Amino acid sequence: MLFPPIKEQLDIIVSNVVEIISIAELEQKLLQSLKTGQPLKIKLGADPSRPDLHLGHSVVLRKLREFQDLGHEAILIIGDFTAMIGDPSGKSKTRPQLSAEEARENGLSYFEQASKILDPEKTAICYNADWLGKMSFADVIKLSSHYTVARMLERDDFERRYRAQEPISIHEFLYPLAQGMDSVHLKNDVELGGTDQKFNLLVGRDLQREYGIAPQVCITMPLLVGTDGKEKMSKSLGNAICFNDSPADMYGKTLSIPDTLIEAYCKLLVPHDDESATGILDQITENPRAAKRALAKKIVSMYSSEAEAEGAEIHFDQVFIHKQAPDNIELFELEEQSVSLIDILVTIGAAVSKSEARRMIQQKSVLVDERKIEEIAECIELSIEPKIIRAGKRRFFKVAARKTF
Repeated sequence: MLFPPIKEQLDIIVSNVVEIISIAELEQKLLQSLKTGQPLKIKLGADPSRPDLHLGHSVVLRKLREFQDLGHEAILIIGDFTAMIGDPSGKSKTRPQLSAEEARENGLSYFEQASKILDPEKTAICYNADWLGKMSFADVIKLSSHYTVARMLERDDFERRYRAQEPISIHEFLYPLAQGMDSVHLKNDVELGGTDQKFNLLVGRDLQREYGIAPQVCITMPLLVGTDGKEKMSKSLGNAICFNDSPADMYGKTLSIPDTLIEAYCKLLVPHDDESATGILDQITENPRAAKRALAKKIVSMYSSEAEAEGAEIHFDQVFIHKQAPDNIELFELEEQSVSLIDILVTIGAAVSKSEARRMIQQKSVLVDERKIEEIAECIELSIEPKIIRAGKRRFFKVAARKTF
């Protein structure tokens, strides 16, 4: 197989990365690949503890796609077995373990979502339960003999918890060893991960060496800051833009990021060879608002379509600039004519529970016909003429009394 020249490959591979361990070994692997015509095996582990992906995941997925485009083999590992252990990375306490059924179920949608970035025809997908689940207790003892407790405690989160006298379960030590065994089983040449995965990647490198396999090159990517501009992107923190968000939500959430993040988002989320990225970056200083709108539109088009990106922009302008309700609001017809707003919010799906509905009203984030609701116990008088309920910034509903004739 023909590959681009080494320098051309390196220029693409090193862009936006935080660390490569080591660049010299990567060059040697690329040179060997060029000589033999054999693609490198590039591994990315995916934790299925949550079934939904957000743009933070796309940073490392985008790098994997770059390797694909250079002609190398992409291997996506769904960690259904390691999810049953629970990745302790960055955790201040023992992480809950998933059952085998939960881990496999969460992993089912991962590949489908990742295929919005990866070329699915050129991506090998594996479940690490296929080999880790077959290990005997004797195999685990042998594996554990290759790593010391002292080395484990070099890991930042373990060291912090140990000094704070917080519990560390033995099974948490097994997580990086199990993930490292993925690299031993696959004999991959490179492993990708976020900076929070550096320790796990290095354990895989060490274990490959212990088992007589050429050690993998470890490449770490930056962690994407969420829409709040402070914490790393995480759905649990409420600062995430998800792959499966509606075009309108994706557009609006992108516009909510601080101006200071526009450059990082553009460089990390837009393909390196996309000409529109240059235009976005050129506008940041003189017109950050225009740059952010162009970025939001680009991101929506990558995960939906250009037409839906156009629609999302029109929707945003209509709702947030011109202060008009969107045209295509779902209508809910209720039997009662006088209904508590709390019950309405739950019935139409604006809130998942009455307690959440109460919080929304307390936070003054619910409007009825543009009137901000402040009384938790307020009842709404319905007629056949719909009322427009706005929950939060972007969610609109029409509610009316059901016609009786």
